[in-house]
Amino acid sequence: MQKKAYLLLEDGLLVEGTAIGKIGTSGGEICFNTGMTGYQEIYTDPSYYGQIIVNTTSHIGNYGARDEEQESVGAQIAGLVVNDFAKEFSRKSAKESLQGYLEKKGIVGIADVDTRMLVRYLRSKGTMNAIISSELAPEKLMQEIKKVPSMDGLELSSIVTTKEAYFVGDKDAPIKVAVLDLGIKKSIVENLASRGCYCKVFPAKTSFDEMAAWKPDGYFISNGPGDPSVMDYAIKTVTKTLDSDKPVFGICLGHQLLALASGVSTYKMHHGHRGLNHPVKNLITGKGEMTSQNHGFAVSEKDIEKNPNVEVTHVHLNDNTIMGIRRKDKKAFSVQYHPEASPGPHDSRYLFDDFVAMIKEDAKK
Repeated sequence: MQKKAYLLLEDGLLVEGTAIGKIGTSGGEICFNTGMTGYQEIYTDPSYYGQIIVNTTSHIGNYGARDEEQESVGAQIAGLVVNDFAKEFSRKSAKESLQGYLEKKGIVGIADVDTRMLVRYLRSKGTMNAIISSELAPEKLMQEIKKVPSMDGLELSSIVTTKEAYFVGDKDAPIKVAVLDLGIKKSIVENLASRGCYCKVFPAKTSFDEMAAWKPDGYFISNGPGDPSVMDYAIKTVTKTLDSDKPVFGICLGHQLLALASGVSTYKMHHGHRGLNHPVKNLITGKGEMTSQNHGFAVSEKDIEKNPNVEVTHVHLNDNTIMGIRRKDKKAFSVQYHPEASPGPHDSRYLFDDFVAMIKEDAKK
């Protein structure tokens, strides 16, 4: 007989299901991801640190888990909510079941949930905190959920960042890129290395002067979790990278920090964008892109309208939120979505080429 589990939202909605993963109790901000595949990449993305993920895909676990598909050292999510959970897997290259992986990584989850109902509810009510438990009675959960911190005003990059600087790529490569790790995905650095960049990945609170001492040709500001507006240390570092007049590229949290360093504010979204199927328009080329997204904060449209140095380059076609910006007076640009997406989509990988081209052009001067 399968063990019961409960999901409680902070507004009082209680859902009963069956326990998956580790037997225990875990809380965090609940959000949903509409991706049809790549669940292990989602669970290991540091940007999801402190969040409970609802997978909208009906069947989760079918193809098991393998170390090669991790985006970081391990699972980062606070909890997992799924509809139909497959404890058996059918892929030959998988090393273990998703159940075994979740147990090993200490992730508490709940299955047999009407995720269509839950996603409609979250789209209507907005993102909020929640708690999953396979060990506590429902009446005890409301006290426990009060202990879960709000994502609004929460700094998390210093928790998920690398503890020591490390290198990726060919040390004899012609381009050196200093990477500020605020919760970076492995595939981002791999995309830079595959384009002839030798990357040195620095911890989140590394000063600009320390990065500059390595004499990089450009700077990359990574994705990551939490509220960008409270990251004073990172805003200061990004401001100094802009002042260096070297090429700068930011993704996701890096995009938000580039905006903040340019005098543009950010705000918490109603329920965010998370999935592999978000349509974006490139305003420079006029072309549409299918993109992978994972963010609960966005850049202020009104602030950009008043800022003469910031230009919008990409917009979301569903809600017109800002998806990309560039500085008119600097060699700097950023996007809110994930061009490195694996297993996909790959429409936006040209952005890495644009960054490399910008570095090469700068080197000629």
